[in-house]
Amino acid sequence: MKYLIVEDERFAYTELKRMMERLRPDYVLIGRTESVADTILFLENNLVELIVLDIRLADGNCFEIFEKVQVSIPIIFTTAYDEHAIQAFKYNSIDYLLKPVEEDALLVALNKLERHYGRKEAAFDYKKLEQLLLGNQKKNRFLVQIGDTYDYIDINDIAFFYSEEKIVFLHTFSDRKYIIDYTLTQIESQLDRKMFFRVSRNCVANITSIKKINKYFNSRLKLAFHPICPQEVLVSRERVSDFLKWIDGWN
Repeated sequence: MKYLIVEDERFAYTELKRMMERLRPDYVLIGRTESVADTILFLENNLVELIVLDIRLADGNCFEIFEKVQVSIPIIFTTAYDEHAIQAFKYNSIDYLLKPVEEDALLVALNKLERHYGRKEAAFDYKKLEQLLLGNQKKNRFLVQIGDTYDYIDINDIAFFYSEEKIVFLHTFSDRKYIIDYTLTQIESQLDRKMFFRVSRNCVANITSIKKINKYFNSRLKLAFHPICPQEVLVSRERVSDFLKWIDGWN
């Protein structure tokens, strides 16, 4: 399924692209446009099978596109406003998603698309492959996707996991990071507690990555990591006691 994302906001585009790649890795993103004029030109010169389309663009309203180009392919509309819903459904609309677009809502739209138009190829579920290979034991490696390939990161090479804007990252001692399809709660339950600890709501750390522990106001602790964690990590007052016991070797 070749699709086009029409979105003039960089962050919104990045999030849509990330969610589409995670939900439908077999779909092919063939372009991004940011304006009515650019979208008209793109559709006149490229074969597209699905459009993820923002309603309000840099140079006008997306419905102006349909005045210049006949569009008969399915469209998933996205917008921060709900007053265009009726108008959108006149144009092969699969769904009408309000911003910020939630991944669950996008998944519903894609499922609806496939029920109506069929799906050319099933997505490869690498998490199921990982579960088959690893079974129910404590994890000693994580499967990551790098473009169209898959690789394993050994647990001893992982400095910490952290979340940012609802995305979970695996960060290695070699200072590389990968997006992984787990929550921090799932990760925490799958790791050896002697080695990893949920030091904050947004971080699960390998003990060898923690290089400095400082007292912080309001009875909290501030941690310094090597490699450096992209976000500040504070151990909450409620976690301090368990954290210090973990550091001291009590499990």
